[in-house]
Amino acid sequence: MAGTVPGTLVLYAAYQAHDDLMTPVRGLAEVAARALTGLPPCVSDQPGVRMLAAGSAMLARAQFTHERPAFGITSVRSGGKTIQVEERVVDATPFATLLHFAKDTPSVGPRVLLVAPLSGHFSTLVRETVRTMSRDHDVFLTDWHNARDVALSDGRFGLEQYIGHVMRFLDSVGPGAHVMAVCQPCGPVLAATAVMSEAGAAARPRSMTLMAGPIDARVSPTAVNDLATEHPLEWFEQHVITTVPRRYPGAGRDVYPGFLQVAAFLGMNPQRHVHSHMQLYRDLVDGDAASAEATASFYDEYFAVLDMAAEFYLETVDQVFQRFTLARGEQTYEGRLVDPSAITRTALLTIEGERDDVCGVGQTLAAHDLCSRLKPFRKRHHLQPGVGHYGVFSGRRWEAQVYPIVRSVIQAND
Repeated sequence: MAGTVPGTLVLYAAYQAHDDLMTPVRGLAEVAARALTGLPPCVSDQPGVRMLAAGSAMLARAQFTHERPAFGITSVRSGGKTIQVEERVVDATPFATLLHFAKDTPSVGPRVLLVAPLSGHFSTLVRETVRTMSRDHDVFLTDWHNARDVALSDGRFGLEQYIGHVMRFLDSVGPGAHVMAVCQPCGPVLAATAVMSEAGAAARPRSMTLMAGPIDARVSPTAVNDLATEHPLEWFEQHVITTVPRRYPGAGRDVYPGFLQVAAFLGMNPQRHVHSHMQLYRDLVDGDAASAEATASFYDEYFAVLDMAAEFYLETVDQVFQRFTLARGEQTYEGRLVDPSAITRTALLTIEGERDDVCGVGQTLAAHDLCSRLKPFRKRHHLQPGVGHYGVFSGRRWEAQVYPIVRSVIQAND
């Protein structure tokens, strides 16, 4: 990529070399942890042994992974019954797979395309969103691929290609469906719906739910927004874009590596993550398996990282966080301006979290002004008290307070 400084070209190789060096160390630590916990209780229950076993387990966990975890959704509870769920592939491109969480029941509910974020984590980040939505809906999901596994010959993947995928997958789901975007895809989903509405596409969604995503990042800027505006675009191209090593299918592709993105997330609130790992260590020492498993499961997901195509990352920084093209009416798709006012029949629901430190309050609400020709009865906004970014689409308040609103809007427009 033009402008990339030589030092960043070896960034991925240096990371990989360190990971390779640590692999046998982590393997030995895992063996030690299992051996120590497998000793007779009279030995394994000794405080020193428990501390050594916990320390070994922590060392064995100290890594990022680069393969998507399993969704593991095999059944859901709906209408007082347990319904079996089968994960099926409906459509696929080199950059994404459209998954269908097909329920074994004749009453599947309204069809919903859930567009997962492409921001350094795999689509399993919204596993609980999928599980909850599947109770009353027929759920389809965008499962984005790790760019380091996509051959260079498969071409580029930028914002236009992302928008194109949303439209393609809506076509695959079929007319009469609904669309729901979590975080990063809110802008592209709004753009895709606008393009489809202007074209009179049969598969334009009946409702559009935008959750905690930057429609207008000028509103209530957060630390994430400030980082994107502190440097010119060339700085990001020169300092965070690197090249996939030869050992992977995407060798030679320029990417923004997932390990940098997640490291940046960790750096936003390091004390919280340090505290969580200290608590995990204490839970392991104390034998509190339930608490330890809950924390470990969260970080297993959090540390499963995905590389983004360089063009997608840079275009997102440029258009969403620096030039605000959608909010200013300047975003284009295939050479034509994207016109959100063309959306007149798709109901709009926006949801934000009161304590969101990633997407500031008001950034998603801005979609209402852009959809200027949408009748008031087709618009609804919900500000969820007491939750941060992830609480908008996962956790107790999502289940009890946010989801019923989402379900109500979809059912009212189905």
